[in-house]
Amino acid sequence: MSDTDISRLTEKYVAVWNEPDAERRRTAIRELWSDDAVHVLQPPKELVEVAEGLGFDRPVLEARGHDALEIRVRRAHGEFVAPGTFVFRSRDDADRLHDVVKFHWEMTPRGGGEPAGVGLEVLVLGPDGRIVGDYQFIEG
Repeated sequence: MSDTDISRLTEKYVAVWNEPDAERRRTAIRELWSDDAVHVLQPPKELVEVAEGLGFDRPVLEARGHDALEIRVRRAHGEFVAPGTFVFRSRDDADRLHDVVKFHWEMTPRGGGEPAGVGLEVLVLGPDGRIVGDYQFIEG
């Protein structure tokens, strides 16, 4: 995969979270992620604290398979993008090592300004180039 291909992958990835049309989002999810792909989100600090208070070491936030991924993306889109408040963008810092791609993204106000959120995405690609593992770390 060339630098151009990595850039295209990250652009498509971020575009899914911004896509307003449910059918196009569904199609893009099936093109980007393998059938049994997993998306794992690092739990927010508040959730970790609540879980620890209940006696759990560390909660796992995981979506597995196209249907669960679609719910996850639709939920994020509905909360952050659909109201017209934010847009997700890649920071154009993608890098690849064998079948692993990492890049940062940011959630910025639609009208511009400082990011309201920043994350690190680590993608593990399968032999067909689709995502089999998607690990998301919220960094700010």
